[in-house]
Amino acid sequence: MVVCALVLVIATAFGYLALTRTSSAAQPASSANNVRASGIPANVPTALSYLMSLGPVVNKPAPAFNLVDQNGKRVSLAQFKGKSVVLEFMDPNCVDICPIVSQEFIDANKDLGPAAKNAVFLAINVNRYHTDVASMAHYSKEHNLTSIPSWHFLTGSYKALQKSWADYGVSVNAPNPTADVVHTSIAYFIDPNGVQRFVAFPMTDHTASGTAFLPAGPLAQWGLGISLVLKALHS
Repeated sequence: MVVCALVLVIATAFGYLALTRTSSAAQPASSANNVRASGIPANVPTALSYLMSLGPVVNKPAPAFNLVDQNGKRVSLAQFKGKSVVLEFMDPNCVDICPIVSQEFIDANKDLGPAAKNAVFLAINVNRYHTDVASMAHYSKEHNLTSIPSWHFLTGSYKALQKSWADYGVSVNAPNPTADVVHTSIAYFIDPNGVQRFVAFPMTDHTASGTAFLPAGPLAQWGLGISLVLKALHS
């Protein structure tokens, strides 16, 4: 079975370090020692920003893409001008962190309430061996992402996907069709003008048998955090 994982990658073009993360002692939900980083949206509590490893990036236009979603519709970043966007990178065969991020997206959409009309949830496929629209549709339905009206799971040719991975500093390693897809797990927040503003780094825990999970508390906090950043970008 193909699964996805996190990878250590230095993305110098964007000036940050993406790390393999766990949800427990390494990233407490609250701490008296937390010092608020500059540039974090005012509506995001300091402890929550630490949980998400939320940080600003250089304000420049987010790299463009033109791909196809789970419904077979052509999608470009430009069409979402006027909306706040959260963009992740997922494997449609993933049984590790991607389903956790998917639940966080669902929670965030609910937390947004009426403001959900101003937000868009995107993911770009990282599995070069499963680039068909049917795989994106199956994953979206299986993980209830179809409950989000603005959800798009994007795919395309291997060449087009490679370009998007490189543009966003995402490292992907899938040496053969049955190997684990190892990729950077990162969430980009893009403002209504198409400018990248913040990044966050999803997290997971694993049971003794290796099954990925995230406790209910951090899972709910992640959903809330995503919704707060999206609201801030649209204010």
